[in-house]
Amino acid sequence: MSVRRLDPEQPAKFAFTRENLAWAKAQLKKYPPGKQASAVIPILWRAQEQEGWLTKPAMERVAEMLDMSFIRVYEVATFYTMFQLSPVGKKVHVQVCGTTPCILRGAEDLIKVCKKKIAEHAFDLSADGNFSWEEVECLGACVNAPMVQVFKDTYEDLTPEIFERILDDLAAGKTPKPGPQGDRRTTMPAGGLTTLTDPALYGDKATKPKPARKAATKKPATTKAKPAAKANSPAKKPRAK
Repeated sequence: MSVRRLDPEQPAKFAFTRENLAWAKAQLKKYPPGKQASAVIPILWRAQEQEGWLTKPAMERVAEMLDMSFIRVYEVATFYTMFQLSPVGKKVHVQVCGTTPCILRGAEDLIKVCKKKIAEHAFDLSADGNFSWEEVECLGACVNAPMVQVFKDTYEDLTPEIFERILDDLAAGKTPKPGPQGDRRTTMPAGGLTTLTDPALYGDKATKPKPARKAATKKPATTKAKPAAKANSPAKKPRAK
């Protein structure tokens, strides 16, 4: 894990917009009194979405709202790589997953695309200041490797060509469809489903097979058993003629 520190250049102050402040207060109502600290991650995330990165004044404001010490908020912000502690691209910040499954499936080629289209080094801004990138550890979509995350959206099953097209669309102000970029849905095998392929399993009544009738079975014939002779009963005497 790399060392994460606050950017040396910080704004003088931070304030939530009216809309974001109302949203943050609504989150606090989800927790019982004294448990507001549980909302620290979503509220920090909303602060980052507002400013583009997470500033020290924003952390201080969140600590005040949640009745937490600043160091506790700082610990959260510096632990998770989802929080950007320095300014990043105004439009796009790309996080390329560099964990083993993604590397085996071509993540290094995605990094080459970042170096070609954004900047040579991680966290450097593009010429127009709109793009930046970094390599991070597991982003939790290993089965759809390789993948990247752009702010809160993930793009999976990438090839260099698909990734370049996504970056071009983002630069043009378009919103590419997040998730798997191939033909498969969610986490199904790359070659398509090989099991659980019967449509009836997914609620399609038209194709649902009728249950097979049970074959009639005859009950076995029962015979009354003769009572067993008592072992100690005396033998009957023959009748006298």
